[in-house]
Parts: sequence; structure tokens; C-alpha cells
Amino acid sequence: MTTTAPSTSRATPGRPPRIAVVGVHGHGASHVRRVLELQRAGEAALGAVVDPREPGPGHDAHDAAPWFPTLGDLLSTPGHEVDVVVLSTPIPTHLPLARAAMEAGLDVLLEKPTTASLAEHAELVAVAERTGRRCQVGFQTFGSQAVPAAAAMVAAGEIGEVVGLGAVGTWVRDAAYWARAPWAGRRHLDGRDVVDGVVTNPLAHAVATTLLLGGATRTEDVAWVDTDLYRAHPVEADDTSSVRVVGADGRRYGFGLTLCAPRRSPARVLVLGTRGELEYFYEDDRLRLRSGRVTVEKTYGRTSLLDDLLAARTDPRRELACDVRATGAFMRVLEAVRTAPDPTPVPEDRFEWRGDGDGRHAVVHDVERWCEQAARTQQTFAELGAPWTA
Repeated sequence: MTTTAPSTSRATPGRPPRIAVVGVHGHGASHVRRVLELQRAGEAALGAVVDPREPGPGHDAHDAAPWFPTLGDLLSTPGHEVDVVVLSTPIPTHLPLARAAMEAGLDVLLEKPTTASLAEHAELVAVAERTGRRCQVGFQTFGSQAVPAAAAMVAAGEIGEVVGLGAVGTWVRDAAYWARAPWAGRRHLDGRDVVDGVVTNPLAHAVATTLLLGGATRTEDVAWVDTDLYRAHPVEADDTSSVRVVGADGRRYGFGLTLCAPRRSPARVLVLGTRGELEYFYEDDRLRLRSGRVTVEKTYGRTSLLDDLLAARTDPRRELACDVRATGAFMRVLEAVRTAPDPTPVPEDRFEWRGDGDGRHAVVHDVERWCEQAARTQQTFAELGAPWTA
């Protein structure tokens, strides 16, 4: 068993931990805002911001902390030590940046997906174990109180025997989304894996959370993965996919995921039992129990993964909500997507275009129904006979 190392001499007793946010544009801006909230509460301090583009006027990070163009610049500059690094950067940079931070004695909050391949994930786990640093991965649902509540309901037999789990994600992504960055919608870029498709990035929470509810978190918890990948948009990666996972314990998981729905619907995780089912709407931590004629619904709280990481720094016995090791099962799915054949184009007569300009997006015919079936039956689109698979 690996023991987490105590904080290095960078941290001074009684002083709030200093946090650097790497990647402050796009989603990273939300991390800056959260750190500033903690700073106002006296619980942390924004020690630095790192991005090739300096945050200008109007950005929350502007003049809020010293700016550095690269993490290397920050780590090599005397007098600007930090304790924690939040990484909200392109997928191919996750391993090298997290490795550099942990080898410098820092704890890390790393945005999902963990890495671009299963081999990189294994290397990152090895770095965490060798350095003794903490590496939290940004699957926010791992901090939701709805997850242990669902587990308790299943253990109490509220839905009978579990016969399968699944997730339904029917979202919309338009041309602006696919143009947001050079790596968007790519499987590879400049000779490196990217794997920016529906399964591994926008709806990665659906996959990771379903596996978590089924008790599959580590790499060895997954026996095999079947993928069935498609794309309607003119991108390399998949935007409409079904996946079947079989756990080492024989438990089956089905995923029906698309970015080509007619409208955005709340993503749902399903736990299917012999006497009922649980629906977990993970975006708002809402849990719905259906058992017989009874339907009960409750919304739960959620602990920020940054807050959880900071709490773990003060208590060596506390486990991270989403330790890098606990993303191994998800990485088995990512690896299957990464090594699968390129996604099959959806035939032109099986989808339509809606909207104009940056808002233009593809809508696959009847895709919501097929995603539901894939999740509930743990069958792929091809096995179900979805019309675009013929």
C-alpha cells in the first residue's frame, strides 16, 4: 500500500494552500472562480495562473495572481511556490503536466479524461505512487452524496437483484463546439492520441459514474469492452456511440450516447433491478427510485473535488473522492475507443442538419430511442438494428 507523502516545505502551517490554475480559458475559468471563492473565505489562495494567453481585462484571473505562460516557467521561478496545481488543459498534456507537478512535490487536480491512453494512465499512477503525491481526477460526480445513497438503496434490496446498468446521454453539440480548439473532435493530432469523442469527453461522466455505481473503478474491474462508434459531424472522433462493458464480476453495462440529438436532455445513469430501477440524473445530483407502484425522488449535495483534495491534504487517512487509481475502469473504455476502427459515418439519409453558421448541428433520426435501448439492454446499436448501422 502506498502512503501519501506529507506536504513539502512549500506549505507553511497556518497558511492557506496556494493553488495554481493551469489553463484558465474555457472550462479553466470556472476553476479560477472557485479558487477565488476559497480565497475570500480564507481557505486557499490563488498563487498563480498559467496559460499561453495572458488573461486580459474582464477575466477573473486578470491581476488576481502572477501569470506564467507555461507550468515549467512557474516551477522554475523562485519566490512563486505553490502547493496544488489544477490542470484544465488539452488531453495530450495531462500526463506530462501532472507528472511535472507531482515530481515537483505538488498535489494535482486533473480534469477528465485522465490521460489519452491506458498506458499513460498506468504511468501516471506510477508517478503518484513513486512521489506519494495526491492526484484527483475531475469526475465531479464522484463527490456527489447521491452515489453512496444509490449504493445503500441497492444494498437494501430496494430494486431487487441488479440485472444491469446503463447510461443515456442525448446532447447537442454544434459547429462552434467542434471548432473550439485544434484538438476538438480529433482522434489524433501531431502524432499523439487525443480521443476527443462523445464517450471519452463530453459524456465521460456518464461512463465513469455508471461504472462507479456498479463497483467498477480499477483497471482490473473490467473484463472486456465492445464499442460501436459513429459520426454525423465532419470530425475524426465519434459523436454517436454505443458501448457494452462486462465487469470482472460478470456485471453488464450499456451506454447509448450521442451529441446529435434534436434537443439536449439530462444525462441519466440507470441501475436496473428485478423489482425496480434507479435513475441518477448526475448533472443535478437527482436520484429517482421506481419500485412497484412507488416513485421517490430526492436531490443530494455534492462536495467540490478541489475542496475534497484540500481536505485530504490535512488528513493523511482521508481517501480522495476520485483518486487517479479509481479511474482505471473508465480508462479501459477509453482505450477500447482509442484502439477501435475509425467511427463509421452516419449515412446522409439517416440524419439532418439544423441551424446555421456556428449553431449548425447534426440530428440523427430517432437517436434518443436507440440510446435508451442500448442502455437498457446492454446491446450495441448494430445488435439492436439501428437504421444508420445497416
